[in-house]
Amino acid sequence: MSSLFQFLLLLLLLLARVVYSSSEYLIGVGSYDITGPAADVNMMGYANSDQIASGIHFRLRARAFIVADPQGNNRVAFVNLDACMASQIVTIKLLERLKARYGDVYTEKNVAISGIHTHAGPGGYLQYVTYIVTSLGFVRQSFDVLVDGIEQSIIQAHQSLRPGSVFVNKGDLLDAGVNRSPSSYLNNPASERSKYKYNVDKEMTLLKFVDSQLGPIGSFNWFATHGTSMSRTNSLISGDNKGAAARFMEDWFQNGQKNADSIRQIPRRVSNIVSDLSRNQSRLLDIAASFKSSRGQRVAKSVDSKIRVRKASKRTFVSAFCQSNCGDVSPNTLGTLCIDTGLPCDFNHSTCNGKNELCYGRGPGYPDEFESTRIIGEKQFKMAVELFNKASEKLQGKIGYQHAYLDFSNLEVTVPKAGGGVETVKTCPAAMGFGFAAGTTDGPGAFDFKQGDDQGNVFWRLVRNVLTTPGPEQVQCQKPKPILLDTGEMKTPYDWAPSILPIQILRIGQLVILSVPGEFTTMAGRRLRDAVKSHFISLNSKEFGNNLHVVIAGLTNTYSQYIATFQEYEVQRYEGASTLYGPHTLTAYIQEFKKLATALVNGQTLPLGPQPPDLLNKQISLLSPVVVDSTPLGVSFGDVKADVPPKSTFKRGQQVNATFWSGCPRNDLMTEGSFAVVETLRDGGKWFPVYDDDDFSLKFKWSREEKLSPESQATVEWRIPASAVAGVYRLRHYGASKSLFGSISSFSGSSNAFVVV
Repeated sequence: MSSLFQFLLLLLLLLARVVYSSSEYLIGVGSYDITGPAADVNMMGYANSDQIASGIHFRLRARAFIVADPQGNNRVAFVNLDACMASQIVTIKLLERLKARYGDVYTEKNVAISGIHTHAGPGGYLQYVTYIVTSLGFVRQSFDVLVDGIEQSIIQAHQSLRPGSVFVNKGDLLDAGVNRSPSSYLNNPASERSKYKYNVDKEMTLLKFVDSQLGPIGSFNWFATHGTSMSRTNSLISGDNKGAAARFMEDWFQNGQKNADSIRQIPRRVSNIVSDLSRNQSRLLDIAASFKSSRGQRVAKSVDSKIRVRKASKRTFVSAFCQSNCGDVSPNTLGTLCIDTGLPCDFNHSTCNGKNELCYGRGPGYPDEFESTRIIGEKQFKMAVELFNKASEKLQGKIGYQHAYLDFSNLEVTVPKAGGGVETVKTCPAAMGFGFAAGTTDGPGAFDFKQGDDQGNVFWRLVRNVLTTPGPEQVQCQKPKPILLDTGEMKTPYDWAPSILPIQILRIGQLVILSVPGEFTTMAGRRLRDAVKSHFISLNSKEFGNNLHVVIAGLTNTYSQYIATFQEYEVQRYEGASTLYGPHTLTAYIQEFKKLATALVNGQTLPLGPQPPDLLNKQISLLSPVVVDSTPLGVSFGDVKADVPPKSTFKRGQQVNATFWSGCPRNDLMTEGSFAVVETLRDGGKWFPVYDDDDFSLKFKWSREEKLSPESQATVEWRIPASAVAGVYRLRHYGASKSLFGSISSFSGSSNAFVVV
């Protein structure tokens, strides 16, 4: 018996060795809800104080991957956020939690946190004043849900680490982005522009993660296009086009990897619910008529975990659509037109009769921003599916990383001189130009600002000087930018803009990820990628050769606005006016990333550099708390206010609504739960959830009749998809109310049943 046991043990060890030897790495993925407050909070991105969250288009998530060498000694973690950008204070507090949990396994060196740049997520989670003015300061709920969600996604990825392989593939996606500042791009040297076919990057780079036993477990890709398919007037929380693409791809995989061309039939999980009754419409109507809307009723808080359609499991497939050098890339591909005349906007300044407020880019679904979001998301999804299915190049080689903090307000940079040779210049304290206030064609600004303004005007200089007057050295350093806001030198009540920024390189075999804390324009990104790639090859041509993939992960670890080329900076359109640290910002990045590359190849340890400030205890919040929720006399929370008509029949493509008396969504974020659910009647008379507020077809809308009223309503709005199964359905709302004494109570209510044929 003992010899048999020894034989079996030896066999198991040999099999395990085969698994590890055929797998380059340990891999793991994770995903967690980061949706945040769906009411009262200003959205981050457009800086439009009137854009206040009032519901959910679909939920936001943090998606993570971890790749480690077989021994687990070296590893990198990358987290993609359905958020506008990463935040320095979120990163600081997340790293503190990881240190408490894992020691020095995960640090600022090997953890990257990147935002997709949706402009439809709750704001108030950054620590610098400039980025939280419109959100009335710091919003603790927005901050907490991000830190919690990122941590949970990393925990999931860490706990699921198993032997596996990572494959890389690349391909061009031609019609998901256009250059929104073409006059600025044209100021780059003609010889440089001639190297490229397009004035935006079209390449998508995708990683495919394959568990040695379970098979594919995830995919992450990088592609440059702005998260501005949803407009500056939208009030529903949304992951925009990249969040939509992620939802489509995850549902595609979980539903058997059908043909990507049948996207409208893909995101569905209910094909097993078809009943014999679905063949008899009259019988279905009789059944529906017997299920009237329910009175609102209290429910246990634990019910949150029971109302998700997508249940977490060990086989959960995680797909992330990450951001790259999107600085001047718009998803509004139909071009920029004047809303008053329908004529093209002025080419150089993006104005209409001198006014920037009238010039807007149009998405492919115009005038329906939800359709534009779907179309651009679907294009990225289909490209990712093609790359995923054909991925065959395996990443092989070392896991590595380098990281440094740099003071970009006073960084020495070596640049070539016009007459030959080199000279040393410096970057500047952060400042924004007049062209910044003009906004972009994705979201124009106000007043009389315009893009391409390199002069400014007297009136706005006087207004600026009330806050702070830039000194002559700063004015000279930032030229030709006319300074509107000297944010780097504004310290009241605390810092308005960052000075110390992180830069980072993550390496997985022949893939190099450049983590940048801002939005690089197309040409700025090209210069950085090319410079770093050439530098790696020059350091070790034998190891890297020409088979080196370099991607830029934009808006990573913190946020510092834009990075334009020197020539684009001269034009002072929005991107140049938002390049905070002066005309040599890009050159500084290239110089410092080369230093990181050298240290990575040579195995050197670089000094961390100056630490960024932790301003959490200085934050000010002016957002009013939820005081109390109430309903009219004789009405309960969850009662139906506007019901689905009795014995209603709907066809696929039609919309069905129900409105409920509700409480403020800030009372309970329903994290990993749902405010809105579509239920179908199964054989046996039980209701089963089939769609929730993480579905593209279902919207949760919340409102108050009066701004300060304690009474509110929630509308569940379902556009019946083509893939919906014929049967009996109803709409359900889950929420939470706050009493005058501060206690929170959960409730739910349901609509009349109806038939889908």
